[in-house]
Amino acid sequence: MKLSQNPGFPLLEFNKITVIKGENQKVLDSISLKIYEGENLAILGPNGAGKSSLVKIITREFYPFLQGNGSSSKIWGQDSWDVFDLRSLLGIVSNDLQYACNRDITGMEMVLSGFFSSIGLFKEHLTSRMKRKAKEIIEFLEIGHLRNRRMNQMSSGEARRFLIGRALVHGPKALVLDEPTNSLDLHSLHKFSKTLSKIAKSGTSIILVTHNLSDIIPEIKRVILMKNGKFYKDGAKELILTDKNISRLFEASVEIKRKKGYYYALRA
Repeated sequence: MKLSQNPGFPLLEFNKITVIKGENQKVLDSISLKIYEGENLAILGPNGAGKSSLVKIITREFYPFLQGNGSSSKIWGQDSWDVFDLRSLLGIVSNDLQYACNRDITGMEMVLSGFFSSIGLFKEHLTSRMKRKAKEIIEFLEIGHLRNRRMNQMSSGEARRFLIGRALVHGPKALVLDEPTNSLDLHSLHKFSKTLSKIAKSGTSIILVTHNLSDIIPEIKRVILMKNGKFYKDGAKELILTDKNISRLFEASVEIKRKKGYYYALRA
């Protein structure tokens, strides 16, 4: 199928999808979601809300239970995908991936492995185009000085940027980030936010899944609140990130403050 190049084409369309684990435990409960190409959005919710399960639906690690009556799960208009074809369109960064990538390979090798959906290089044939693209991505992410450092010798923040490079090297239409700032210190958080803003401005869609309000970069305009396997609110950021909504979401009394396009929750 040839993908649409028109702005506003749906990147994904989920309608009344459910994911069940164990004995009838609904981790996603009849949710509906539509995200368009070029859109930047955040899915915010507490631990256990079902956010990671939603990411696994997007990446096709999980397959939803479709209940009929219009229930559907489409990515770029297709119901089914070869996983390797899908990975060429979606870049994925997660804590699970970072743990798996903590190996004795260089940052450059990690970025290049994105062409093969592997972790590191084995007997893959590298073309000059691949090498040029990897170098461009590393320069874009401003991590050239670290390209020969081993992944298992990097800080969490340094390694996270190379995982982003691995996700971007094949030119995906969207970057999906699942709790991307866990384990990052303040300096790394600042670097990470600047990197995400740069990616968003370059035209790649950002789908940010997080429990941290301050992860939401200014370029993200839409926010979805998620709790107990369901979507609680969905809309423009300034309308969703309010004292009342966030207090209810996290079951804690908070006051929302905004500074330079970022939002912060303070104890009320």
